[in-house]
Amino acid sequence: MSNTMGIASAFVLSSLFLSPFAMAEESHAFVAQNSARATAYEEHQIEMTAKAQEATQAPQASSIPAQPQALKDS
Repeated sequence: MSNTMGIASAFVLSSLFLSPFAMAEESHAFVAQNSARATAYEEHQIEMTAKAQEATQAPQASSIPAQPQALKDS
């Protein structure tokens, strides 16, 4: 009997603790904050992709003038 009461009380307490999270997903503030986070994440991804592309293009640009210099020396 006490085991059943323990399980029932654990179920009731867990539903009380989790109900604010369920309600938060429906609020306008939560939706706005989630949208702002998604936008910031997307902008960060675009910025990191651009930096990665610049980093891969920079060594190629610096190696092009080095080749004629090597040909001049030889």
